[in-house]
Amino acid sequence: MLRQVLAVTLMNLRSIPSRLGTSLVIVVGIGGVVGVLVALLAMAEGFKQTLSSTGRADRALVLRAGSNDELASVFSLQNWAILRDLPGIKRDAEGKPLAIGERYILSDVKKRGANTGANVVVRGTTPDVLRVRPEARIVAGRMFEEGKREVVVGRGAQDQYQGLEIGRLVEVRDGAWPIVGVFETGGDVHESELWVDLASLNQALRSSFYATATVHLQDARPATLEAFKNAVRGDPRLNLGVQREPDYYASRSVALEKFITILGYSVAAIMAIGAVFGALNTMYAAVSVRTTEIATLRAIGFNAIPVVVSVLIEAVLLALLGSLLGAGIAYAVFNGYTVSTLNFQTFSQVAFAFRVTPDLLVRGVVWACVIGLIGGLFPAVRAARLPVAQALRAG
Repeated sequence: MLRQVLAVTLMNLRSIPSRLGTSLVIVVGIGGVVGVLVALLAMAEGFKQTLSSTGRADRALVLRAGSNDELASVFSLQNWAILRDLPGIKRDAEGKPLAIGERYILSDVKKRGANTGANVVVRGTTPDVLRVRPEARIVAGRMFEEGKREVVVGRGAQDQYQGLEIGRLVEVRDGAWPIVGVFETGGDVHESELWVDLASLNQALRSSFYATATVHLQDARPATLEAFKNAVRGDPRLNLGVQREPDYYASRSVALEKFITILGYSVAAIMAIGAVFGALNTMYAAVSVRTTEIATLRAIGFNAIPVVVSVLIEAVLLALLGSLLGAGIAYAVFNGYTVSTLNFQTFSQVAFAFRVTPDLLVRGVVWACVIGLIGGLFPAVRAARLPVAQALRAG
């Protein structure tokens, strides 16, 4: 049986050059399906990794109790004074707590190459942010000075939006503020932000409060986080909630990641239907051309099963070739490609890079093989059911 399958399969494959045009229908069609699927899933993967890579396990984010996002959180300066002295917060050599209170607003900045504006995060913070977030570093210019209306911009924001070069002015609140520096944070979500002095931002907004606090815990153990949570809960003056920093940012990617993933599979499914019909037509044509050959093999003792299997193998091999083509193009074009998009959960723009991972490439190949199997199944069955005598007479 195996020898018969091999013999028929080799015969089918040797005949591909004589019908190259029709075979390319399968290759190109399935390549398009895989390319689109991998590209859209790479977008979702890049967005998820950008947010999930933000933060450290030994840092906690503090928001008002019941708030799911920084934009909806508010707590007073008195709360901050109590919070920063709670046990469990790491302190530096001078005994100062490694903690910062921040404020979070949105500002409209135009995207590069477009006249449309985008909601960019303006984070009011302090120069201590570099102590609490050691992954952040100034890569051009300098840090803003305390008490001055100055801006440092994230590298991702500078790449995606207009007018964020050092020396330019950007609208924050109550006028335009000069840009004095550029920072990087290893490609995480903070690189999509503009950082300003908190006291200056409060003055421009004519109000003083905090939206969030980031605290450096003594270590990354779950018990340490739980002890800090208990300290916050145990103070009746505080109405605050605590999350581990990576957990918070990972939760901010769920809605958009889900949407893009569903969109990717939906578009791929619609395209896959067209690819299946293309494969059906191609394989039916291939079987029709080889009617006499198949009948001859059946007449000299070949079983129907090797005929079915050989047609399926041909269809899957063509689909596999198409998947490699589509996956290769998606990797070459989209892997590392940087874009920005609106995060539905925070109403702010996030800059991120597409990530074509090995897992996505494998998913694309699996989809292609399934399409090839479906497209080759009915022609394979038809080939096996050809009446031998009728087919020989027709030849």
